[in-house]
This record gives sequence, structure tokens and C-alpha cells, in this order.
Amino acid sequence: MSHTRWEITDADRAREGYQEARRAYLFGKAIRDRRTALGMTQTQLAARAGMSQAAISRLEHGGSTPTIPLLERLAAALDSTLHLDIPPNSDLSVTFTSCAA
Repeated sequence: MSHTRWEITDADRAREGYQEARRAYLFGKAIRDRRTALGMTQTQLAARAGMSQAAISRLEHGGSTPTIPLLERLAAALDSTLHLDIPPNSDLSVTFTSCAA
């Protein structure tokens, strides 16, 4: 009797790692873009979001992927609405816009 075994290749792991890093980068860029558009420092944003400046820096540089509750806090701290578009097999789109928009 023979069994089929699914194996994850190095190429699959590399692709998954790349996608995870890409998502972290896109989240960080959106946070940084909105923060700078508001003329805020990382320290000011950190205080408003109840975080450390180092944590904001890590997020903005793609060092971590934020959770949904953290994104909610960041949106409030940035006086923004978070727009997240996740199309299948395509790049994630993340933007923060003014709550008035």
C-alpha cells in the first residue's frame, strides 16, 4: 500500500516568507505615511496608541505584522479609517485615511 505525502518545498517556504515580509512592509509603510502626513513623531504616535516608540519603529520598518486590535488602536491614534483590501493571489493594499474622508 502506498501513501501520498505532501511536502513543502524550499521554494514554497521562501514564497511564504516573502509574502509575510511584504505584508509587514505594506502595513509599516501605511502607518509611516499617515503619521508623517499628520506631522507626528514616532514618540507622539506611540503615546497616543499606548505603545513604545521602539514598537512603532519596528512596525514602520516591517519588523512585525500588527494584529487587528493593534490596527484598531493605530487607526484611532492616527485619527483615521483603516482601509484593507486583500484580493486573492495579489498584493495586499493598506491605507489610512482621515476619518472625515
